[in-house]
Amino acid sequence: MISVSTARALRTSGLAWEPSSGDRFVITDRGMDEEVFVLSEMVVEAQEHATGRVLGFNGTTEWALDSVDAEQAVWLPREGQLRALLGTSFTGLERTDDGFVVRTRDADGDRASRSEDAEEAYALAVLAVRARAARSA
Repeated sequence: MISVSTARALRTSGLAWEPSSGDRFVITDRGMDEEVFVLSEMVVEAQEHATGRVLGFNGTTEWALDSVDAEQAVWLPREGQLRALLGTSFTGLERTDDGFVVRTRDADGDRASRSEDAEEAYALAVLAVRARAARSA
């Protein structure tokens, strides 16, 4: 799973989140950064209201959290979602002795993003691709 700091960097880079079933997220600035939630129609679901999108907690009995604004949540994309974000720039994932390398290619050549965790390596690659695209724009 990617780190909260990397997830925040993805959000800061302008990556939009359209909450869907199975998505993981944390709620920041409420002392809950370590609690990972999963969107599910049975427990947590994205709800559209006139005031904006909220994440509704259905059937929560342990603590009183009915809903939070989606902006308070930080999305933790999964490996497949991150790979999809890389699109055609993705050329491969490689396991190394100390973790994983995600390889990408763009007009300037080949790039490698490394981490001990595969999802984190993918997220770092997404950040690098988005940064290069922003510099080119």
